[in-house]
Amino acid sequence: MSLRTPRPARTPGKPPHGPSAEAPVSPRRWAVLAVLSASLLLAGIDLTVMHAATPSLTRDLHPSGVGLLWIVDVYSLTVAALLVTCGTLGDRIGRRRLVLAGFVLFGLASAGAAFAQTTGQLILARALLGAGTAMIMASTVAIIRVVFPDARERALALGVWTAAHSAGAAIGPLVGGALLGRWWWGSVFLVNVPVIAVILAAGARLIPESRNPLPRSWDLAGVALSAAGLAGVVYALKQTGAQLRPEPGPALAGAAGLALLFLFVRRQRRLAQPLLDFSLFADRRFTAATVCVVGCFGGYTALLFFLTQWFQLVGGASPLRAGLALLPLAVANAVGAVAAPLAARRWGNRRALTGALALFSGALLLLYAGGGPAHHGVTSAALLASGLGAGVVMTLGADSIMSSADPDRAGEAAAIQETSFELGAGLGVAALGTVLAATYRTALPSSVPGVPPAEHAAARESIGAADTAADHLAPAAADLLRAAARDAYDRGFTVITLVAAATLALTALLTALLLRPGQGRAKAVSRRSARRTAQEPSGSRSGS
Repeated sequence: MSLRTPRPARTPGKPPHGPSAEAPVSPRRWAVLAVLSASLLLAGIDLTVMHAATPSLTRDLHPSGVGLLWIVDVYSLTVAALLVTCGTLGDRIGRRRLVLAGFVLFGLASAGAAFAQTTGQLILARALLGAGTAMIMASTVAIIRVVFPDARERALALGVWTAAHSAGAAIGPLVGGALLGRWWWGSVFLVNVPVIAVILAAGARLIPESRNPLPRSWDLAGVALSAAGLAGVVYALKQTGAQLRPEPGPALAGAAGLALLFLFVRRQRRLAQPLLDFSLFADRRFTAATVCVVGCFGGYTALLFFLTQWFQLVGGASPLRAGLALLPLAVANAVGAVAAPLAARRWGNRRALTGALALFSGALLLLYAGGGPAHHGVTSAALLASGLGAGVVMTLGADSIMSSADPDRAGEAAAIQETSFELGAGLGVAALGTVLAATYRTALPSSVPGVPPAEHAAARESIGAADTAADHLAPAAADLLRAAARDAYDRGFTVITLVAAATLALTALLTALLLRPGQGRAKAVSRRSARRTAQEPSGSRSGS
């Protein structure tokens, strides 16, 4: 993941987050930062920790292929849907109150996820985890701006905060593998409870309260439109991959979701104080950077998830070994994030972004052509190149989003930036998971010797379901079914690798076109400035 450091917003006159230039420096500011960074480290771990636990929870809960996808990405989709509105809520009721409530919800949802007995219960618990994370993330940036009035210290604090979330997501599969070496799959969630209890106690003592003296209106209709529209589109994606033949239900749900999202965008463009200010997309640099973030982080997150399954289900690795196998990807991602500014200075933002996207795409093609659990050298090289390219893209993309916005629009830009990361994570797993599920069902033979129709039908749901069905068969038939399921899953993985590579190549081409020199941003700036003159200054969004 990248170091996503939003720049502090500056609104003429009254600062939107409380502190003035002469605000006293809090002696506890670094302790407050430690508490907030620990909470973001935990949230980052929770984004990816269950990747290693998927095979074992599949054996216990028997989720369908669609149900498994919901378990995985309902977390990030919920964060994306609630992030901005939680920031607005924190401005109104108090950021300390909201972040402490987020800690409580995160802890309770973690306990609920650990002891879930059904797929539906686990999906609900994961959604509540996402809601708690949105409450935490939406409040912490504003709190950091309050306790760090000095610009240099604040920049360092924001860098530490974002690095904590990045590090958490990178080590999530490794943490999950280590826990599963001794305990059951629920331990990857239960471990959150004592940690969040300590964070809650420290936060209640250390974090100061703050509000926006001029909070923006809370657009409940906009929240409902965006959440319902996103749910409809994602539902349609998942159901399409689970069906043997096209049916009208998912198509209608997808069409309704797109219609609701269109109404949401139109509503936001008409409001004086929108949840997401889409006028920022008039700047081609902003649009290109957002596309890069969504596409690249979506591919990176999906790669983390499906590679973890691939190593375990096809390669036979333990959860811990699967987590260790992903270390080259995480390490290279961190190196890419650090090297991104150097690449931009040497080759320029346009060439650095398009080159890094092309590197990520080429690495996936290498994985498609010659990688596999049995080909460690090729796979490791592909993971190193993927992580390096993704780190550069996500860092430069995030910086471009912020730098292309006017200084007094940094809050709005940061809100879109953070939402883009979470939306990319959810949509990446949903879209590629749908392709993998459809390929798996197609590639699985229509019949396997010695396997009754009922067990064969169950095996078509997912590779985990095939493994469970094989437990009830004679050894010879069980081995044949497991081998067929592994082969079908391997084919599905190669297909989504090719799809992801093509998507990233297309993103690189689009970025190169949008960032062509010579067309400036003066028109976009003038359009935004004209629009702002007719509105009251709304301050910056703390939900970034």
